[in-house]
Amino acid sequence: MQLVVGGDIGGAERMLVDLATHPDETFADHEIALFTPNPALRALFVDAGLTVHDRGRVRESPLAYLYRSLGPVDVRWLTDLLVRRRIDIVHTHTFGSHVLGSRAARRARIPQLRTEHDVMHYFDASRSPFTRWAAARTERFVAVSEHVGRVLREAAPRIASRVGVVQNGVDVDYWSPGPRRRAEEPFSAAIVGRLNARKRVNLAIEAAAIADVPLVVVGDGEARAALEALATSRRARVHFVGHVGDPRPFFGACDVTLNTCELESLGLSVLESLAMERPVIAFARGGIPEIVRHDATGWLVESETAEALATTLRHANATRNRLAEMGAAGRRFVTSHATVGKMCDDYRAQYAALWRQA
Repeated sequence: MQLVVGGDIGGAERMLVDLATHPDETFADHEIALFTPNPALRALFVDAGLTVHDRGRVRESPLAYLYRSLGPVDVRWLTDLLVRRRIDIVHTHTFGSHVLGSRAARRARIPQLRTEHDVMHYFDASRSPFTRWAAARTERFVAVSEHVGRVLREAAPRIASRVGVVQNGVDVDYWSPGPRRRAEEPFSAAIVGRLNARKRVNLAIEAAAIADVPLVVVGDGEARAALEALATSRRARVHFVGHVGDPRPFFGACDVTLNTCELESLGLSVLESLAMERPVIAFARGGIPEIVRHDATGWLVESETAEALATTLRHANATRNRLAEMGAAGRRFVTSHATVGKMCDDYRAQYAALWRQA
């Protein structure tokens, strides 16, 4: 049972769809237990053909989290579901699912696997006590990158022996290269992701303004209004698309993509860009150096400033004749190291190990 508690549609949710829709590769049948205020998130799973057990539209707030995680009602509903559906393993993901999933799994007497898509909840004072309590009651952990695995082992040494790494993968047939950009087309960049403070899209907008490069922003979130105001004030050539179900046309219409996230765990949109033969410009921190090869499949920027990004954008524009070669190298990396098939094979091993352990 994949437990999903939250409202956003991001990399973790899209990765889950890829995992759950490949039962032959994972050797597991996947169902979704869903707690969300967002009908679009439910539609994402239903449209993928998954079995969804929807708790109904729920609230998302600190008080709602406490009631859901610590109260008797939702844990009883989830426990009864696990028992009724004869579930063998509970698979939890983002922070909202940790305590609830741990309580229900223990009541149903089944093991739990937890994928750590990032590690911020281990260091945030308001979340750390809850996630660490649940971690102590979780049988096995999967980190989405070596970076996440390393930080997790350092932050919580008591669970270090239970941590494995399974790098996220993408469907290379779906994320296939489009037509190559023509030399006479204006150089342009794109950035794809949630519009929140952690993604730091403001740096991409500032860099686009400094370098005078058109930028397409694909995604939505609470920071959108402020980012639109910034683009206007900087007279940047920025086009805000909003959330789209299929961002492939926007990858295909740009020369390079940007990632400005604060300590990115891995970056699913980075892998998608590389699979579509679009080089990536990103900061040289977190899990990014595991998937972007500097000056080969993109550029790793050491200084986390708009000025440094702008300098790299100018360099990419000036060496535009190399982009096709770099894009092809990026796709070769993804097809060799970061496919959905490889991810599913690795999760199959994790499920099997947990099943033997139980």
